[in-house]
Amino acid sequence: MTHQTPVSDISFSSLHLPEPLARGIADAGFERCTPIQAGTLPRALAGLDVAGQAQTGTGKTAAFLVALFAKLMREPASAERPGTSPRGFILAPTRELAVQIHRDAELLGQYCGLTLGLAYGGIDYEKQRRQLEAGVDVLIGTPGRIIDYFKQHVFDLRHVQVLVLDEADRMFDLGFIADIRYLMRRLPEPARRLSMLFSATLSQRVLELAYEHMNEPVLVQIEPEKVTADKVRQVIYFPSMDEKIPLLIGLLKKLEATRTMVFVNMKRTAERVEATLRANQINAEAMSGDVPQNKRLRMLRDFHEGRLPVLIATDVAARGLHIPDVSHVFNFDLPQDPEDYVHRIGRTARAGAAGDAISFGCEDYVQSLPDIESFIGRKLPVEAVEPGSLAEITEAVGDFSGRSRFGGRGGPRPGGGSRFGGGSRSGSGPRRDGGPARGRGPHGGDRGRPRPPGPAPVSASEAPLAPLAPPAAAAVEAAPPRAAAASAAPPRRDSPPRPPHDGLRAAPTAGTAAEGGEAPKRKRRRRRGRGGGRAAAASAAEAQALPAGAATVDSGLPKAGRIALLAALAGAATVIAWLAFRG
Repeated sequence: MTHQTPVSDISFSSLHLPEPLARGIADAGFERCTPIQAGTLPRALAGLDVAGQAQTGTGKTAAFLVALFAKLMREPASAERPGTSPRGFILAPTRELAVQIHRDAELLGQYCGLTLGLAYGGIDYEKQRRQLEAGVDVLIGTPGRIIDYFKQHVFDLRHVQVLVLDEADRMFDLGFIADIRYLMRRLPEPARRLSMLFSATLSQRVLELAYEHMNEPVLVQIEPEKVTADKVRQVIYFPSMDEKIPLLIGLLKKLEATRTMVFVNMKRTAERVEATLRANQINAEAMSGDVPQNKRLRMLRDFHEGRLPVLIATDVAARGLHIPDVSHVFNFDLPQDPEDYVHRIGRTARAGAAGDAISFGCEDYVQSLPDIESFIGRKLPVEAVEPGSLAEITEAVGDFSGRSRFGGRGGPRPGGGSRFGGGSRSGSGPRRDGGPARGRGPHGGDRGRPRPPGPAPVSASEAPLAPLAPPAAAAVEAAPPRAAAASAAPPRRDSPPRPPHDGLRAAPTAGTAAEGGEAPKRKRRRRRGRGGGRAAAASAAEAQALPAGAATVDSGLPKAGRIALLAALAGAATVIAWLAFRG
């Protein structure tokens, strides 16, 4: 948290805050309130619930932290409160925002004597659990990890005196609204606690949540008609898909951007941009939702301290983070939600500073531009893509999944066509990586997968001559029709040709032995359920067990039929023996 530019006539000293809290505010460098602080702090300090809306970076975090600390210091905890029950409860939608709030709370409340607890997913599960079991005064966290510990009875929420919902509309966007309602129903009733809700945008559904779980909140809106900060210089380029990354590198070098955030819409695009920037001697790292938490914290720390000049991020990092002195924000992909555009460019020009927001209107996401311009109430100035702005780049080495080169859904299509250019959308042209052509084909699920090559067609003139049949082939011609059909079928690739199914194996003839000197030993492959040596031995044993003349009758029966016949004969023999014994 850095020093804020004074923008109102209300000073923190005029609010008559507790002395330890006033010392922490002075150490943070705060002297006068911002508009959102001047509008909400007098009401919250008087015990009124507040729903505040203001631009990103105008001091909302300090507003609810000052009100929370003042409330807890002036009103002692209940005598019935157990040590594991927090008195202050702050919910944030993302882990990074929860960590940022905790850091600011440590700064402002360093002399207040209140214990702070932090609970968020992805890291330090047992460490956080032990801290909460020891008892905290203020609990800060994300809904998922908070509910996990709550259901394990690590703490309870029956004695919460102050509730804060930060970035409430983002809670809806991330699907946390059911979790929020679950937790708010476990709190004391609204009349017995102070509730504050803050966000850069307050939609109708957020206001419904506020009026449902808060005690007649006062709505404080600071210049709602001005959605973006005045000191953000906004501009948009319209590059092609292949021009996006050369334009980004050219502008980074031309503008001498020292602390830059590049926003993309998808993780794979972030990985491509990171690899290409690194290949061109630009130190950059990509942060997305599945990056391990310790690595994400390290990225934010390096970027905050100036060791990382370029941070590439999806919208997971676009909300609520206070990173001072961000000089440039690039919308490498235009966001599909106009509100995300506001929160992205809100990373720069914070606390009265100036900054640049540069957007790329590529063919994949330019359709979002009218909604963005309608939401912010102005047209974005257009800059031409000059040839001198496109840098010569070194392509990154690596295998990146995805259909387009540096965009989202666009890029070259199979068959050589592009999304808005000529060519076939479902053609079978060569792939970019040199693999087999992709097409729809008869199997929709196999599109784009390499298939094993089939047998090459052979013409009649090139077909090899069949070898002469051995003398034993005459026995095949005299076989029954069923055996002849079996012998005429083409052999399986993975097994030798099967002999005629006449129940007996043909013995090698003298002619065969004479021609080869010795009959070659054929390797038998035993297949489950397909005869073999065991089946032949079983057939011989069964034939010996049958009465005279029965072997010729049974020779054509399948194995199951022979077993049934043997069982019937055995049963008949048993009945005859029993009748003879009775007689």
